[in-house]
Amino acid sequence: MRAYLEFAIKKFQDKMAYRLDFFMGIVNTAITILVYLCIYRALYGNAADVDGISYSMVATNFVITLGLSNAFHYNEMFLQDKIRDGSITNEFLKPVSFILRLLSENIGEGAFKIIFHFLPALGITILYTKLCPPESVLGLFAMFLSVVLGYLILWLISFIIQTWSFWLFSVWGIITIKNVFVSILSGSLLPLWFMPEALRGIISVTPFESIYFTPVRIYLGELEGMELLWALAVQIMWIAVLGLIANAFWKKGVKKLVVQGG
Repeated sequence: MRAYLEFAIKKFQDKMAYRLDFFMGIVNTAITILVYLCIYRALYGNAADVDGISYSMVATNFVITLGLSNAFHYNEMFLQDKIRDGSITNEFLKPVSFILRLLSENIGEGAFKIIFHFLPALGITILYTKLCPPESVLGLFAMFLSVVLGYLILWLISFIIQTWSFWLFSVWGIITIKNVFVSILSGSLLPLWFMPEALRGIISVTPFESIYFTPVRIYLGELEGMELLWALAVQIMWIAVLGLIANAFWKKGVKKLVVQGG
């Protein structure tokens, strides 16, 4: 495990080398948050709440999901590029798991974005609007656990699609479609509170709700007691299912791999 921790640390340090990206990341995140909050504020107008959902709840949902989506963003063309240039064969010669190494580097990059992009932008946002405080200290810790589980769910979905590079010339289009589904069905673009009941029912049996919306609901205190434990159990279940699928695709893809070059 020490080797994978080093991969994460190295990726974190590599991101710190790009100072312009550091400052532009803060500016971009802050502007995005403020623009969307202005839109939501205009939509609410003078109304205290809409269907029992206050503006502060919507703002909190958006800020948290935006921060998480920034941290959960990584190079999803990595495996395809490795296969195209043939360097994937070098990865198989290394005494570490390619999958765990990729996950470690993505975690290191995500940690950088949380600390140096999202947190400074969050400080700016708090000066502009009032966000809902965490419902309880226990809920805050449960939310952090849920965030980790949500990250793994999204990462596994992404990795499964990346493995299709073994069969397809390009997975860019599929990744784009996946990102649209994630944005809509995870509550990142529009809080799931406002989704039609029929659609909410469909979303509840997919892994998308567990990515962002579950951590938000835990933070706001909507999930407590057995409901909280069940929500975490559902996230763990999806990690197990997606992990098995990802492993199956990876093994079949590696067996099919043919690299040409000279």
